[in-house]
Amino acid sequence: MPVRAPDLARAKMLGRTAARSLAFLTHVDSGETTVSTEDNQGVRHRVFCDHRLDDGRRCILRADHETPCTARLPR
Repeated sequence: MPVRAPDLARAKMLGRTAARSLAFLTHVDSGETTVSTEDNQGVRHRVFCDHRLDDGRRCILRADHETPCTARLPR
């Protein structure tokens, strides 16, 4: 889904928001969400951490987070 964002950080934020909004759909794998620039679509940037947790689920935090991985958003 092509959208515009002023920079990579905001593009990742938009990607995370869109993926979380569609998470109720069983065929959507939010953990595979990536963004890229229009001029360099072959270079993709992950928006979520790629780490699998012990129970098989993925970490739901942003890519390159500094806190321990988790399956739930912190409150």
